Amino acid sequence: MVMKERKIRWDKPALIYFREAINYIKKDSLQNAEKVKNEILASIKELSHRPEIHAPDKYKENNTGSYRAFELHHYRIAYLVKDEEIIIARIRHTSQEPQQY
Repeated sequence: MVMKERKIRWDKPALIYFREAINYIKKDSLQNAEKVKNEILASIKELSHRPEIHAPDKYKENNTGSYRAFELHHYRIAYLVKDEEIIIARIRHTSQEPQQY
């Protein structure tokens, strides 16, 4: 069975937060910022082939399983799985209070 590749799309607030987080890490270490950025982007890219790899998002209210989330480098990435695309819905540092949405 051939799995179709879904397009990855970012919600604007998630993209802004991600860029700000990487810029914040750069203040201490350019090398660490690049490592975090590259590893998060690689994990997100993998979602286009295997979006169900991560568990449903426990903070999404009334989640039917289409919202999923994972943590990497102390960042929690939540995404929406659709037929044709994956939407990166939010990124938050794990030290922040979890918010239901």
